[in-house]
Order: sequence, then C-alpha cells, then structure tokens
Amino acid sequence: MIAIVVAMAEDNVIGARNDLPWYLPADLKHFKDITSGHTVVMGRTTFESIVARLGKPLPNRRNIVLTRDTSYAPAGVEIIHDISAPANFDEDLYIIGGAQVYAATIHLADRLYVTEVHAQIDGDAHFPAIDSAIWKETAREPHHADEKNQYDYDFITYDRI
Repeated sequence: MIAIVVAMAEDNVIGARNDLPWYLPADLKHFKDITSGHTVVMGRTTFESIVARLGKPLPNRRNIVLTRDTSYAPAGVEIIHDISAPANFDEDLYIIGGAQVYAATIHLADRLYVTEVHAQIDGDAHFPAIDSAIWKETAREPHHADEKNQYDYDFITYDRI
C-alpha cells in the first residue's frame, strides 16, 4: 500500500516558506501514530525542514528522501532519485511531502490520510485537488480548537475508488 499523509488548510495550503504554517500538536501525534514503524518517503526540502525542527531524521521510521541531486547524501536516510521508485517497494509506504512529491506521486497512492485544518492561511505550497471521481471519503473525525490546538480540524481518510 502507498499512502499519502498530509495536513492542509483551506485552499489546499500545506506550507509556507518550507515549514508548516500552523502548530497542531494533535496532528503531529496523529502523524506519528500513522507513520511510526513504517517507511516514509519525502522530498529533500521536507527532510531538511524536519531536521531543522528535530535535529535528526524521523525516529522509529525508515526515512527515504527523494531528490534530483545525485550528490546529496545526509546520514541516517536512504536516497532515491526516481519518482516512480516508491511503486517498486515491497512494503507499505507513507509519502509525507512536500508539494512536488505529492503532485508527482498521488497517482500511485491507495489511501490519503488528510488533516483538514479549518483556517484560511497564506502559504506557498499546495496539495493537489482531491478528485471525488478517484477518491472516496471513508472516515472523518472532527475536532475543535482547544488550548493546545489553535484551529478546528478533521482527520479524514480517503481510499481510491
């Protein structure tokens, strides 16, 4: 199975200046619950933003970085250079961004795990439109803003029809 994991605000905004434009601890926990113990695939910019925040690759996950730069070789991750490479793995994969990687791999995905952030947020990175002819919503879990999470949000699962 290939799954995409994404948090997006209204207008499909997923990022601003190479970072998440919100802080939702519940979404970070949800992301960790979904991806821990699995293989995550991300673009170089997403990987570098994770390292800037955590100081290391995502723990308890096999980290694979997709990049066109054939000399890029950070410690603690595997590198792939072909966007179709995720389709050749024999294990479940979780594609975690960024925008270019999502756009290039959404056609490979079997499932989307979407955190829908109910807010208008300026951003420079967007998730592709979720086409209802291809994707069926199979689960939705609404949540309200609270003292730790500044926006209302829903955890949504879409499965390929």
